[in-house]
Amino acid sequence: MEYTKINAEILAKLVALVGADNVLTSDEKLKEYSHDEVTDPAYHHLPEAVVLAENTSQVAAVVKLANEFHFPVVPRGAGTGLACGAVPIYGGIVLSLEKMNKIIEINDEAMYAIVEPGVRTSDLQKAVDAKGCLYAGDPCSGDSCFIGGNIATNAGGNKAVKYGTTRHQIYSIEIVNPQGKIVNLGARLKKQTTGYCLDQLVIGSEGTLGIITQATVKLVAKPEFSMDLLAIYESPEDAIGTVNKIIKAGITPTCVEYMDNITIKSVERYLETKLQGSDKGNYLIVTVEGTSEDDLDEKACTLDEICGESGASDVLVAEPARIWQTRKAFAEAVRAESIVVCKEDVVCPVDQEPLLLEEILRLAEKYNLTTRIASHAGDGNIHLNILKQPAEDYDEWNARVNANQQELYAFIYAHGGRLSGEHGIGYKRKNLMQQFTNPEELEMMRAIKKALDPNNILNPGKIFDVE
Repeated sequence: MEYTKINAEILAKLVALVGADNVLTSDEKLKEYSHDEVTDPAYHHLPEAVVLAENTSQVAAVVKLANEFHFPVVPRGAGTGLACGAVPIYGGIVLSLEKMNKIIEINDEAMYAIVEPGVRTSDLQKAVDAKGCLYAGDPCSGDSCFIGGNIATNAGGNKAVKYGTTRHQIYSIEIVNPQGKIVNLGARLKKQTTGYCLDQLVIGSEGTLGIITQATVKLVAKPEFSMDLLAIYESPEDAIGTVNKIIKAGITPTCVEYMDNITIKSVERYLETKLQGSDKGNYLIVTVEGTSEDDLDEKACTLDEICGESGASDVLVAEPARIWQTRKAFAEAVRAESIVVCKEDVVCPVDQEPLLLEEILRLAEKYNLTTRIASHAGDGNIHLNILKQPAEDYDEWNARVNANQQELYAFIYAHGGRLSGEHGIGYKRKNLMQQFTNPEELEMMRAIKKALDPNNILNPGKIFDVE
């Protein structure tokens, strides 16, 4: 794919649009923006320049300039992605939204907030919590990721079982479209059937159909009563198989998280602490909310009974800060073990999850892979991390990983699953997307991209190839 190189003329025009301090070209700065959280250097690509936008008008002006001179624009939030979605594989510019970081309004009466894309997710959560509300989007990277990136990738997270993914938290978005026009999509409504649902099309499109510059997000009442339970199982399949039984019992948990034993031990080493049941146990962490203490106690008793009947050796009331520190340390613990990791983000129907876990473990043994597994078990999303060990040859390891992927994804699609539950496709999973997606479905996606971005300016080479 041919694009214009960022030359002196383009740099001068960029400086005129956003100011000299907001155009970065030093080798040190370019390297910072050459990757997301994928640590494998094979996926790193340098931009030719980095542009920091301070407002929507600047974003629009930069995108118009890109169309005029035909250079690629790669939108970027906090850089916490795990699919190389913000990696500039064709050079051009990385357009960072980190300076657009204002919470514009919190309305605790009408239960909404208006935010810029560079607002840190945890900062929004804390701000609305102070007003007695809850922003239910809760990705595990919430302490570092931005709302704009959450929306662009339709981030999931811990509370998706009850509240849904990021797309379910959004009323409306302001975007700059691929031709540099500012467009408002969606509305602060409970329902509407007025034309195409364009806001939901852009949400989850990974910066290929528009750059999010503002969002109106939904708030809900902060639950007054909540409890975290920890169920410990010797059998991984018994642990993850409990999820469907909880749902069938009529309980809607806020979240259900799974961690396998070897991952628990990895986190234990990383945190330098002893974790309960780490000798041979697998964790199921269940958070449940209630309307009163009696309601909460009744749900806890039902969960205790279900977990016990499903093979749990212990069901305990967990200390929230400690149990969530353990779960959220998963990614850091893996990174501490190996700098090169294949992070699979597979998803399947919840009732198929025990079969998928069994297949993951079978294939790991077949291909002699070192794995660490955690799961948003309540919504069928399993995070399979495959670690390269220091003694392993990279090419040989990568060949085994690829062979594993072919069998794994054939199994997943045969059981109603998909490539990604929340991390997205980006650049890293693009070839798998093109291999396993129904061709007619993929052609519809290509047609939309071509229609909205005829010059292929916005985040080219992500999700699928246009040509």
